[in-house]
Amino acid sequence: MKKFIACFFVVLLSAVASFAANDEREVDRVKDAGVVLKEILNIPDDIPQDLLDKAECLIILPSVKKGAFGIGGSYGRGVMVCRSGEHYKGKWGAPALYALEGVSIGFQLGGQATDFVLLVMNPKGAESLLYSKVKLGADASAAAGPKGRTAEGATDIVMSAEILSYSRNKGLFAGISLEGSTLRSDGSANENLYGRRLTAKDIIRQGKVGIPASAHQLVSLLDAKSPVNRSEPKSLE
Repeated sequence: MKKFIACFFVVLLSAVASFAANDEREVDRVKDAGVVLKEILNIPDDIPQDLLDKAECLIILPSVKKGAFGIGGSYGRGVMVCRSGEHYKGKWGAPALYALEGVSIGFQLGGQATDFVLLVMNPKGAESLLYSKVKLGADASAAAGPKGRTAEGATDIVMSAEILSYSRNKGLFAGISLEGSTLRSDGSANENLYGRRLTAKDIIRQGKVGIPASAHQLVSLLDAKSPVNRSEPKSLE
């Protein structure tokens, strides 16, 4: 009996330690997203301000490495953060954790870690990501994002895309096509971060959790850089 009790406590302590390690990993992921976005928004030729101001949500995936994508089904991980309110007109809210999957991406990354930033440009794109796994280019239109102070001169394809994507690799920042890859809510990671089971909709649209301490840099940065949604009013109805 004593041996059984001892084994039980060993298993229990292992489970607690594992949960704590996972929680720390998710906290670091959120913090890293804030650092990456701050660095990218300080690049002179970065994401055009007018596009940032029209985005309903951002997805930031820090340090995705070559080999993280492949037949084994592994993936890059990051966060999705959206403006609050029924029509995405409020302040930026709590982040939900997301996963990016796709074999084809691995061939584009090179040998170094790559950071990705994706802009979700309309409510339709945001809602699709909240409710299901989304294949870029099929379930949601996607394009490589333009760079510069404004989006003037961007093609019709770019301006009509639901998701615009950017990458930073070896200090180089550029638009990149992620068509064929998929995005999905990372349910177990959200549970680790918030301590209970929550869907992306619970976090982003229903406001069931507050902004965690690990996301303060990310959210305050977005509130400062893009406090107002300047999308066409009709698109937010």
